[in-house]
Amino acid sequence: MAYLVDLSRREALTVGATGVRAVLQNVRLILSVRRGTVPLDREFGLSATFLDKPMPEARALLAGEIVEAVRRWEPRAAVLRVDFTPDTAAAMEGRLYPVVLVEVSDV
Repeated sequence: MAYLVDLSRREALTVGATGVRAVLQNVRLILSVRRGTVPLDREFGLSATFLDKPMPEARALLAGEIVEAVRRWEPRAAVLRVDFTPDTAAAMEGRLYPVVLVEVSDV
């Protein structure tokens, strides 16, 4: 089954989450963490290679990063599609909010 993970909306963290909820929470965490900021795992999260790039290039780089990071850090989820919220005001300020469609398996 496919689920949306939308970073433009805040969601409460559920301690002790299991099943699909745990997988979706893990995907959200992966997408929210900048690589190099986790003390015992500096490779975890997304790199910042898309920063200060033109918006079309930043979207492409970030989409690729998302697919690779989810594949590496949450093998129970497969990315089906990466979109971005159509928030013109945020885009004008250089902010991208990914909306990721993932399929969850092996839960």
